[in-house]
Amino acid sequence: MSEYKIMVARQRKWMLYLLAIFVIGAGFTPYVRIFLGLLLGTSISFYNLYLLQKKVDLFGEAVTSNQKVKTLGTLSRMTAAILAILITIRFDAYFHMIAVIIGLMTSYPVIMIDFALSNFKQSHKKEG
Repeated sequence: MSEYKIMVARQRKWMLYLLAIFVIGAGFTPYVRIFLGLLLGTSISFYNLYLLQKKVDLFGEAVTSNQKVKTLGTLSRMTAAILAILITIRFDAYFHMIAVIIGLMTSYPVIMIDFALSNFKQSHKKEG
């Protein structure tokens, strides 16, 4: 399996762990609105991460086969984020707006932390 596919699997795994934590938080804490907001935002963020990873994979295949390169789907990812905000505005009794916005950004720290951890592990493998 290529290193890219391993990285994709790791990032998806971490996003699923976060979603599970938010479900537990919504079920067992008094901060239901906050955790539901985090759950909604992180779900959309996970969807956006999936779309980005698919588009990057297609982009790489197009470059290697000298085909025309398509877009990376920025518009569809922005539309999904706008949909999350509209859902939050419509159902504000259930979702906390700031928590949704924080949830929408969770894929980026997951990507950065995964990158840092994998570089850390790679550097220790080379030393040892």
